[in-house]
Amino acid sequence: MLQKARTFYHPERFQGWGKKRRYFEGWYFKVVNAKEDHAFAFIPGIALGNDGNSQAFIQVLDGRKKKSAYYTFDSAHFKASSKDFQLSIMGNNFSENSLQLDLPEITGHLQFEGMIPWPVRWYSPGIMGPYAFVPFMECYHGIVSMDHSIQGQLEIQGSEIDFDQGRGYTEKDWGRSFPSAYLWLQSNHFSRPGISVKASVAKIPWIRSSFTGFIAGLWIDDHLVRFTTYNQSVLRKCNIDTNKVELIIENMNYRLEILAWRDEATSLASPLRGMMDGRIEESMDAMLEVNLVEIKTQRSVFQDKGRNAGLEVAGNIREITV
Repeated sequence: MLQKARTFYHPERFQGWGKKRRYFEGWYFKVVNAKEDHAFAFIPGIALGNDGNSQAFIQVLDGRKKKSAYYTFDSAHFKASSKDFQLSIMGNNFSENSLQLDLPEITGHLQFEGMIPWPVRWYSPGIMGPYAFVPFMECYHGIVSMDHSIQGQLEIQGSEIDFDQGRGYTEKDWGRSFPSAYLWLQSNHFSRPGISVKASVAKIPWIRSSFTGFIAGLWIDDHLVRFTTYNQSVLRKCNIDTNKVELIIENMNYRLEILAWRDEATSLASPLRGMMDGRIEESMDAMLEVNLVEIKTQRSVFQDKGRNAGLEVAGNIREITV
């Protein structure tokens, strides 16, 4: 109970204290070097199935080569702290501001600076808002950092890659399974630094029914503009086809318009009833067109294109089409 109390208002920390089955927790570290010719996602986590079936894992997505690798470990090698965000898996160490890798084809250390977390309030423990207090959600989500700079190098398949002055983004998920239908996109590479956008739409099981939930945030000019199911925002449009994704979300003051151009995706393992038995497709080369419109004046206050965008479309998308 003490461990759970320590972590509830710190969604970046491990949340699975006391869990023994049908539970997963994973962190998503996206790193792009300054030249933008290398883009990787490193995904460490823990998966607990039924009947003692469990594993720790580190998944690697090479966004440029469009390849992925999945490394498994005995779950006993997963170590996490309740006092801060620190976790380790067999010599691979992860924290809010760093990662250290010791994998068969990837080694090295990266340091993160200038982290931009999603705000935490007593009534809203991170991006989940009041839904964080609901004990039966299928999947919970957390933002560790919307944007930050990177220092360090990684040796990948014998070649040293310099990540100095690169950009990073870190988030996480935990629960039982990913939603049966969802859209997720993210970019923090725009025409000027200090801008990051993240948006997701998903079918959310709720007691004996379900609803379409959404979360979006635009970090711009040292300010986070939020669009969420729980802050009186409205999802005006969610349209997905083979080439593009169109999103329109409004809050009391702004309308966020996102057009995402889909790119060739790579298969990744995803959680299903605790174990990583599902499959999703993710691209790290998508392009976003983002427009922020002030409702009162109908004036566009921000319009730009986002590069190196992460994009996932999964499940029966008709369930989230608006």
